[in-house]
Amino acid sequence: MDHLKNFWKMLWRSSKQTKQICKFDFASAAKGPEQEPDEFTEEFGLRPNIGLVLGPLLFIIIMLCNFEGLAYEAKAVLACTCWIATWWICETIPIPATSLLPILLLPATKATTVKAACASYADPIVYLFLGGFIIALAIERVNLHRRIALKIIQIMGDSPSRIILGFMVATGFLSMWISNTACAMMMVPIGLAVITQIADLVKDQPGIDVRQGHFNFGTALMLGIAYSASLGGVGTIIGTPPNAILVGIINTMFNQNITFFEFMMYGVPVAWIGIICAWFILTRVSCPLGIKSIPGGMAVINEEYKKLGKRSYDETVVAIVFAFVAIMWIIRGFVFDKIGLGGVDDTVIAIVGAVILFLIPSSKKGKFIMDWKAASKAPFGILLLFGGGLSIAGAFSSTGLTAWIGGLLQGMEGLPIFLMMLVVTLLGVCLTEVTSNTATCSMLMPIMASMAIAMNIHPYTLMISCATACSFAFLLPVATPPNAVVFGSGYVTIPQMVKAGIYLEIPGVPLIASLCYFYLPIVWGIDFTTLPQWAQIVIK
Repeated sequence: MDHLKNFWKMLWRSSKQTKQICKFDFASAAKGPEQEPDEFTEEFGLRPNIGLVLGPLLFIIIMLCNFEGLAYEAKAVLACTCWIATWWICETIPIPATSLLPILLLPATKATTVKAACASYADPIVYLFLGGFIIALAIERVNLHRRIALKIIQIMGDSPSRIILGFMVATGFLSMWISNTACAMMMVPIGLAVITQIADLVKDQPGIDVRQGHFNFGTALMLGIAYSASLGGVGTIIGTPPNAILVGIINTMFNQNITFFEFMMYGVPVAWIGIICAWFILTRVSCPLGIKSIPGGMAVINEEYKKLGKRSYDETVVAIVFAFVAIMWIIRGFVFDKIGLGGVDDTVIAIVGAVILFLIPSSKKGKFIMDWKAASKAPFGILLLFGGGLSIAGAFSSTGLTAWIGGLLQGMEGLPIFLMMLVVTLLGVCLTEVTSNTATCSMLMPIMASMAIAMNIHPYTLMISCATACSFAFLLPVATPPNAVVFGSGYVTIPQMVKAGIYLEIPGVPLIASLCYFYLPIVWGIDFTTLPQWAQIVIK
């Protein structure tokens, strides 16, 4: 029983880590980290209790029904997916524990074999993220991320709007490579120090209220940190979980590989256009600053940078390894095939970078740049969530469920593509405001693929716009961890966040759809109006 209790506690610990990346309780931002459960079970609220009953009930109902043209195996996958999705949304048990259900349910219903169900948990995208996690932890361990952030802010200038832009650029850049939660938690204390300094300098100016919740500069800066942490992650595959889920499911369902650089060609412009738009809306529309200049406004930033001292040996090593990995990700498609290393993909590069960090000695005697104690802080629970989502996606494809759903949606053929992109983008934005963006993406991607096949258009049309939308969560503190972190600062109220979020999401939905519709075909050389041959195989 003791071993069972320890295992249950480990799952809850993994669940906390996963929810820090996927979804966050805003109360914890003000009260501190939630305590790990001391008892064997954790007290259920209303939503988990609903899920406890609803998930198995949906499973039973679907298994008892007969659907015309749907094979038994496909029906079993549909039933299992409804159960798993319900428990993901309701968090009936820890998120990582729910993510293990495909291993139990899919073979038990004879939808797939145990081997097929388990294979997705070792998908290359899982190890790409694992390597990225270890490199990100090394960056945080040596404090390199703080040095990068402060230097970017110094470069951007000292006017109020430029200070906010500096914070957003620094946060957005870091969020491309490390967790958005870590970015926000690092930047908020620096931002609060700047807000305090500036409040002292402008408190006597007429029309300026520097109280928490009333100081527009403070509100704009905090929201800027939160929103750029979410938007920056859109730039790379490892920047945010929905991107990795998208790439993994495309590979699982269609055997198509999107390289790290290919994704950056789309993701980086989307991320930075979003950040610039967010900066403009925050400083000009939702939170007009009312301050034209701040004498000595960069004093806090300069002082914080001085405290870092000279760049350490450990920082230099991690910076070199990080740069090496990033460059290899970018040039792989151009160089490796020509020198006979075509089998080396982005996952191999990430793992090589991670392993190197365990081999290089640290400046501390007898220590290395990275050790397993530090690496064990990686959110392994989210890797299980990736595996669960990919396992479901593989079952969708192998049992013919994707083709069956596509057949149901054939009436959509002929609808304007841009209109459908708007609809699925809006769906992704709305769902991710109230549920885990990773779980939302895992649930929606197979459906988006089926819809695209039914419309006889390229699957990327709907899948990529929907996956991108899953990172646009701006309305509520519970929508994403960075929102919760800045809400805990006291400088942002819920009405202010909702107001700013609405101003961002109203243009954000058509912006995502437009960039996907007009820009993506150019950089990836695809035709949205044609169903590619590799997608037609799924139908057959």
